Amino acid sequence: TLGELLPDLDAASLDAVRAAFTDQLGPEAPESAIGLVPNLAASRLANRLDLRGPAYTVDAACASSLIAVDHAVRELASGRCDVVLAGGVHHCHDITFWSVFTQLGALSPTERIRPFHRDADGVLIGEGTGVVVLKRLADAERDGDRVYAVITGTGVASDGRTASLANPDSGGQVRAVRQAWAAAGLDPAAPDSLGLLEAHGTATPAGDAAELATLQEVFGTRGEAVLGSVKSMIGHTMPAAGIAGLVKAALAVHHGVLLPTLHCDDPHPGLARTRFSTLDTAKDWDAAVRRAGVNAFGFGGINAHVVLEQAPGRPQPAAVVREPERVLRLAARGVDELRDLLDAPGTPPIGEGPVRLGIVDPTEKRLALARKVLTRGRPWRGRNDIWFADRPLLGPGGGKVAFVFPGLESELALNCGDVSRHFGLPWQHADVEVGDVGRQGTAVFELGRLLHAALGRLGVVPDAVAGHSLGEWTAMAVAGVHAQGEVDAFLAGFDPDALVVPGLAFAAIGAPAPKVTEELAGRTDVVLSHDNSPNQAMICGPAAAVAALVTRFRDAGIVAQVLPFRSGFHTPMLRPYLGPIRDAAARFTLHPPRLPIWSATTVAQYPAAEADVRELFVRHLLEPVRFRPLVRALHAAGFRAFVQVGAGQLGSLVGDTLHGEEHLVVA
Repeated sequence: TLGELLPDLDAASLDAVRAAFTDQLGPEAPESAIGLVPNLAASRLANRLDLRGPAYTVDAACASSLIAVDHAVRELASGRCDVVLAGGVHHCHDITFWSVFTQLGALSPTERIRPFHRDADGVLIGEGTGVVVLKRLADAERDGDRVYAVITGTGVASDGRTASLANPDSGGQVRAVRQAWAAAGLDPAAPDSLGLLEAHGTATPAGDAAELATLQEVFGTRGEAVLGSVKSMIGHTMPAAGIAGLVKAALAVHHGVLLPTLHCDDPHPGLARTRFSTLDTAKDWDAAVRRAGVNAFGFGGINAHVVLEQAPGRPQPAAVVREPERVLRLAARGVDELRDLLDAPGTPPIGEGPVRLGIVDPTEKRLALARKVLTRGRPWRGRNDIWFADRPLLGPGGGKVAFVFPGLESELALNCGDVSRHFGLPWQHADVEVGDVGRQGTAVFELGRLLHAALGRLGVVPDAVAGHSLGEWTAMAVAGVHAQGEVDAFLAGFDPDALVVPGLAFAAIGAPAPKVTEELAGRTDVVLSHDNSPNQAMICGPAAAVAALVTRFRDAGIVAQVLPFRSGFHTPMLRPYLGPIRDAAARFTLHPPRLPIWSATTVAQYPAAEADVRELFVRHLLEPVRFRPLVRALHAAGFRAFVQVGAGQLGSLVGDTLHGEEHLVVA
């Protein structure tokens, strides 16, 4: 007991600790037993969704969710069900779980999960939920459903007698895989049988070796195919691992894109004895029939395999969602009054006052959590879809609003056609690729202008603007420093390839800028380019040198990743290529800004003198982005709400920088 572990604690202290733990628990209700009676998870879904067919939980360790799919396929084939939801959930990180996996030696001591790498040494645990909707193909086509893939065969088999539960037997895996391909009516060893094998790929030495032996025996060596493991991206999600692999494979089949397996730069020797290879970058999947297999092998010797292929070609309807969420909004003059409103029978009135509460989809569980939030009396911003403020953050509260514009990021989603159509604003950059620096930068710039204009029409206006990297130029444009016509003319005549510096690479490092700078001490080839947040910085330099530093950081247990950019932005290495930018800076007509602009180069407001503005416009590209100090300076100046105006994860950098302090990020 806690008292035995800490005998110096008196009874009052023990009661305080016990109350603190109890306070974190949910309300006492039948639903609280889900953790003790696993089938209640499925039963609760059936209850809420009014599903009248079989509803049960499958326990087959790491193969659970793929075996759930096998059960679903059989339910559909028998005609007992017309639609089945099958999936897996893993949100369990209790001390017993970690203790067992540590004793088994299954966790990676180097804190990296590297499926099919020569030096793979164990798993990292992930969390997640995955669910697929399964129907008979004819029914789905009749109903006009979007069909991502068609399951043509499933197989399940056990290892039988082995040396121990911890040593997988490839014989049981082989039986499951062959069973699935027999059900599909296909020969797995045919050269064109499949283009992707989404492996179980736990990155344990014994697991990877057994799985590679299975692949060699079943699929042979004729033909070529890609081997993937989603665990390299999200970790091992235990009972949800199979459904994660199935979802990844179905999306690959649907979109015709084969995805990389991360951290497999030095493959396991057994891979060379198969027809499979891993990818380090995504590539198009061109095949007469895109077909994949998915493995999920459970601890203790239970194995499952699914065969799936692309759906018959036909136009797919656009997905339309028409389910407005219920939102409970309450306001009062004080917390006690707000609590009374929340507890009032029937539909409570909205009320008036500065103390506010908002609950999206106010279920009993969320209402119970909201009561706890009110008891604590501290602001609660968005977790579990609950919002509470005991005093105004903006307006009467004195806080100001800053719009922050993103720059280039390694992921780019420009899904803003609906915004453009709704407001009648121009947009024409839907096909830009990450890594195409000039064109991506132009698209990011135009997106910032589009969203700023749309927010303005909704009456949402900032007290100041700022940007990250090229986002600072967007901030200047929306503030009116440069006339829109001049900017448009420059973009129309600008050659994006002129800003690509050959041979350079960027890398993101999961460490503070001072620590990264310390590692770079004495070097001139690689420099710090971005101070993004307390836990992220970026470096730039020759590709080989950057790759070597990434390896060094990873060896020290620090997350590091080479990024798909070659621009040299925010480093002295760009200086020889700045002719077009210098010409533009000198040519642009400058206008007084309509809004204050803050610079991530100087960590201050933009200067007033024209010569200083032109000089900073260029200097911005040669010096590091100091976004973390900029956010801190904005907060010190009274800015409390930060609105990300663009795509990407910039808002998370703000949240990381201001963690524990009063602020709001909207992204």
